[in-house]
Amino acid sequence: MLLKITFLGTAGTVPSIERNPSSVLIQREGVRILFDCGEGTQRQMMKAKSGFRISSIFITHLHTDHFIGSFGLLETMSLNGREEPITFYAPDADFLRNLFRMFGYEHLGFPVRVIELGDGDVVDFGGFRVVAFETDHIVKSLGYALIEKSRRGKFDRKKAEELGIPPGPLYAKLASGESVVWNGRVITPEMVLGAARRGRKIVYTGDTRPCERTVEIARNADVLIHDASFTSDLQEWAEETKHSTAREAAEIASLAGVRQLILTHISARYSKDSQPLLNDAKTVFKNVMVAEDLMSIEVELED
Repeated sequence: MLLKITFLGTAGTVPSIERNPSSVLIQREGVRILFDCGEGTQRQMMKAKSGFRISSIFITHLHTDHFIGSFGLLETMSLNGREEPITFYAPDADFLRNLFRMFGYEHLGFPVRVIELGDGDVVDFGGFRVVAFETDHIVKSLGYALIEKSRRGKFDRKKAEELGIPPGPLYAKLASGESVVWNGRVITPEMVLGAARRGRKIVYTGDTRPCERTVEIARNADVLIHDASFTSDLQEWAEETKHSTAREAAEIASLAGVRQLILTHISARYSKDSQPLLNDAKTVFKNVMVAEDLMSIEVELED
């Protein structure tokens, strides 16, 4: 089951030659979702060859470096003949809805929906859900956690043998979650399967100071994508602008017990050399990397 993260934009507030403004594309099988849509996102999508067939766009907050690329993207979708609706989720729906109305986007040829989310709100996609959580920035802001549903437990051959079930097609049916009849008795999957296995979790903070809510929602996440605008020598500036240092992001990752930390929203001062950010984070948390534009990673299933 494919779960792929593509970093379309990893810059801080000011873009650079190396880094586009914020946008992260997550694909789970055939479903593609954007988290933030900074200026130039559609061009980054072209470079990544991701296509424009996305169903939803989750905006963390309404600073322009996180949503202004939506306008060009919608225009391009319209010119490409899109007919299916697209849904935006944001912490202030009226503001974004009014902007779309001012630009005449009720005439694009496909519906553009805007839904407001708050802390704890859930959007269900069937095999996974996206949970909004409150973050700490200078405007109303949200982070988002993509959380898969639990998977069936592993097939326990020993249990099946103890029930007298012979190897063969019945094993396959039970392993796939189907009940079978053997010797006049109904055998349910629960009788031969182990404990349910958790799904994968990806957490994206957007712009934020370190906060307990992030630790809570990111607990045991496979990937935490966290604001890391500065190194620790700029601690006061991070606090004033309501961003995080790389070390602070690492402290959140450590407290939450995540498997991997990826630093993003990189200040232009580190565009040519992000090693200081990596060094800063690694004093606290080892499994960390700095996101680069057009970098992709696949999140593997655990056994």
